[in-house]
Formats: sequence, C-alpha cells, structure tokens
Amino acid sequence: MSEFNGVMMQYFHWYIEPNGKLWNELAENANDLAKAGITSVWLPPAYKGVGGDCEVGYGVYDMFDLGEFDQKGTIRTKYGTKEEYINAIATAREAGIRVYADVVLNHKMGADKEEEAEATPVSPDNRHQPIGDMQKVKVWTHFTFPGRQGKYSSLEWHWWHFDAVDYNAYDGDADAIYLFKDKQFDDQVDLENGSFAYLMGCDLDMEHPEVRDELKYWGEWYVDTTKVDGFRFDAVKHVKAGFFPEWLNHVRRHAGKSLFAVGEYWSSHIEALHHFIDVTGGDVALFDAPLHYNFSEASKAGSDYDLRQIFDDTLVAQQPALAVTLVENHDSQPLQLLESVVEGWFKPLAYALILLREGGYPCIFYADYYGAHYKDTGNDGEEHEVWMDSHKWLIDKFLEARKEYAFGEQYDYFDHANCIGWTRLGSEEHPGGMAVVLSNGEDGSKWMEVCQPNQTYIDLTEHISEPVTTNDEGWAEFRCLAGSVSVWVVKS
Repeated sequence: MSEFNGVMMQYFHWYIEPNGKLWNELAENANDLAKAGITSVWLPPAYKGVGGDCEVGYGVYDMFDLGEFDQKGTIRTKYGTKEEYINAIATAREAGIRVYADVVLNHKMGADKEEEAEATPVSPDNRHQPIGDMQKVKVWTHFTFPGRQGKYSSLEWHWWHFDAVDYNAYDGDADAIYLFKDKQFDDQVDLENGSFAYLMGCDLDMEHPEVRDELKYWGEWYVDTTKVDGFRFDAVKHVKAGFFPEWLNHVRRHAGKSLFAVGEYWSSHIEALHHFIDVTGGDVALFDAPLHYNFSEASKAGSDYDLRQIFDDTLVAQQPALAVTLVENHDSQPLQLLESVVEGWFKPLAYALILLREGGYPCIFYADYYGAHYKDTGNDGEEHEVWMDSHKWLIDKFLEARKEYAFGEQYDYFDHANCIGWTRLGSEEHPGGMAVVLSNGEDGSKWMEVCQPNQTYIDLTEHISEPVTTNDEGWAEFRCLAGSVSVWVVKS
C-alpha cells in the first residue's frame, strides 16, 4: 500500500467543541499540515447522529444526511454542514492530503417510530443464553427520516433489518438484549460475551439483502458525493468480517480507484487481529491496539518497564504492512469508556517509535498535536477537568526527520531495559542517515553505527546542545536525557 510511506492524522478527538467549525478548520490548516508531512487525515463520521449537533458521530441516525437536512434538531452536524465538509475534503486533497471517512456499519440509533415485534431476551454477558421466552416487544426500529423525505434513498428501516436491540418499552427496566424472531447474531465476529455481534442501538442484520444492498448503494453515493480516498471502519469486531471486503471492493469498482481501508479492532489480543486479517484476505489494515496498550503500560510503569519489550505481540512487529500505528485516540483518551491513557511524558518517546522506524502507517492524534482541554464525568462517576498538552513542536521535528532522514537500512540497539536506540543508514537521495536514542530512566547513551565516517551530528530535538562526531568506521556514542528522546541528524 502506497499509504504506508505516509503519515495519517486523526483530525478530531471526542471532546471537540460542538460549534460546527471543524470542517472549516481543516480547510484552513490543510496546507500547513501538508508542509509538516501529514499525507492523510481521518475525519470523524460526517452524517447525522442521534445526538444532533452534539453527536460525535457513532450514534448513527441517517447516513445520507451530511449536514443538509433539519433532523435531530439541527441541520449541521457537530462539525459543520455538508457544503463545508465537501469543501474541506476538496481543499485537503488539493494540498496533497488524502482523506479517509469514518464509517459505522454496525448499528443505527434514534429511530422515528416504535414497532411491535417478537424477540427473545438473551444475557448481555452470554448472547447464546436466553433469559426469557420469546415475547412481544415494543422497540424503536422504524427509521423514516422525515427531514430528508426520501431524497437520495427511499428506504425506510424496520425491525426486520436488524438482528437485535437492547430496549423493550414493554419491560423498560430489563437488562437484556432482544434477539428478534428468526434472527441470529452474525458470525465472523469477536467471541467475547459468546458473540460480540451486538454492541449498541439497532444492530444491523448483515444477512438481510436489503441491508447489504442499501449499504453498497450508500457507499457508491458517498464516494461520488464526497470524493474521499478511503475509509476507517468503526467497531469491526462487532460486524461480520467478510462483509468489509465485499463492501469495499464493490465501492472500489464503482469509484474506479483503490480506496484505502483501516479497521478498528480494539483488542489487546494479537491473535484476534490476525484472525480478522485472515478472514478479510488482508484487504483491511488494522490499528495496532496492542502497541497502544504497550505504550500505555510503559508510560505508567516508568523505569520499571523493559523497553526491549515495547514491540512484543504487536501488529507492526508481526504484520507491518497491515499495521496502522498510534499512540492515542478518541476512545483511549482521558475520561472515555475505553480509557487507557499514554502519560504525557512518554508520548514523545512513543511518537518517535511510530514515526521514525520502518514498518507501519503512523497515525497522529489531534489532541496530542494541538492539545485539548475539557471536562466530563469519568468512569468513577465524578466530574474531572482534563488538560492534554500539545506535542506539536516535537512531532513536527519527528516529521521533519521522517521526511529527510528516515531512509535506508535500520539497525536496532534494543539491548538495555531502560535505554534503546536505532539508526537509519540513509539512501542515495537522502544521505547521512539518522540515530535515535530514548530512555525511560536516567540519562542514556548508545554506541551505534550510522555508516558515516567522521561526520558531525546534532540533536534535532534540541534536548542536547553538544554535537557528536562519528569515528573512522562511522560509529559514535549518541545520547539522550532522562525520560526523553533525541534524534541525531547530520549537521548541515
């Protein structure tokens, strides 16, 4: 995949202000991002959600409403209008940045009318275990999209387009998932809770022909309308895995171009990621969630963490051509349900590890780049105020090093629990190479080879002011400060 030479940015976080300005902000920043070395952006879901103009995007209501119709109390979405979205994509692409759309194919929420159906309540902890008899239920499953009035698509969604829901008006206090009569949970999903096909809302029945046809038609309409270059698939472990390459290849044929795709299979179990890749034939890359968890653990353990193990059981170590590497995202950031924070002191080390090495397609998180400040109720039920520092200056330095120096063979020096390093030997077009050294303990140094005899190197991060000169064989002692990283490049 050509994308794997570039750098992605997740251009949002969960707590972006709901002021409708994100699309215009991207248009304004596109040229600066491109100059910095960002080659693609992943944008949040752009269609109308159950939360109206405050909806982050994952409570999907109407996938054909990109901020065009008065639905859920608003015309615009949290991020802007359809016109602004399309303009932002066009502006980014003109700047040389590819744009990936966030696509949720698992569920719908916020139905317009109730319907009666028959369903069996099953345990949320074991979806194969009924906890009651088949019964009449009253459920919010009829989607009429009154604001759109059939424009772009005339399909109305009913209970039979779904496998299950988690609310029955006839028994509102029940803790159950209601599996509709003659339905079964989709296979090729994560096996947690017996079957993790059901996540939330009205769970789409991927075996229903009208559902499959409508999603494929929507994909055609979406690429024609927006001109996006690819997709980020949400919650892929909850959706029949085989549907993704089927849908993707249908849309690719229609668009006449190779659309990139990455899936969110959020699991620390590397075997689960490998299984998804096998089922999808390697057609969909995956975010390297195990690497993120290693970063989180390392950041909390400090010098007790053995840095030689930082890539153990990760996708980038085992299938680098299908690994999208990341430090943080909107689900793992502070106060989110899946919170698994990478502490701020470790983030420069983590970004060096994804941006300056071979393998993987690195993804920068908006809140790590620009910083973030917000309040929310945490998992402990208390309100908290969060400040996320901006690491823009250092990330830009890493991007500069990636563009100019991260070429050629890579020599690893992972031979100390608290101080590791690597070198890149450069190429004909990018001579000079680079040396990177980082420590999670005291000041560190590594004796490393860059194959550049008698050459002077400086620390691009400016953490260390004294230059280093290699010997006649192209070796030198490259240093870093305690709990820090230094990137050594040829003095110009």
